[in-house]
Amino acid sequence: MKAIIKIVLLLLLTSPLLIQAQTKLKAGDKAPDFTSKDQNGKTVSLRQFKGKKLVLYFYPKDNTSGCTAQACSLRDNFKELKKEGYTILGVSVDDEASHRGFIEKNALPFSLLADVDKTIVTNYGVWTEKERNGVKSFSTTRTTFLINKDGYINRVITEIDTKNHAGQILGKN
Repeated sequence: MKAIIKIVLLLLLTSPLLIQAQTKLKAGDKAPDFTSKDQNGKTVSLRQFKGKKLVLYFYPKDNTSGCTAQACSLRDNFKELKKEGYTILGVSVDDEASHRGFIEKNALPFSLLADVDKTIVTNYGVWTEKERNGVKSFSTTRTTFLINKDGYINRVITEIDTKNHAGQILGKN
């Protein structure tokens, strides 16, 4: 019994702790406008998606296990998401070159926005301070916004199942 308690305490002490709350945006809110560059240096803005349903997903870092699993879930279900009328955009604070490599390595059929100045992650409330092992740092909190054709948020997904994220979006999980 003591061994189990020690393991639980160790896990609690070494797990990341959120200090700042996740996004305050909710269903019904107007999605914050953004303009950024995609992996090819092309300027992309929210207003370009007026009349389309948008999956705007935020993730911490290219080429990490969880972020790769999430992107590949969207890739593997891309046709079904597209059939439901969704356009997909990923956002992280990685640069364009990193995004190009991530897309090529994983054959991703959608664009990734380079938010190197952290404007989009800040405006969407997903740039959060965390503490791990007594060290505080900021990073992107994995969050997905489903934005309707009029630019309003229909749904915010904060509990991301990286391997089954497409299913969460499609209401299958």
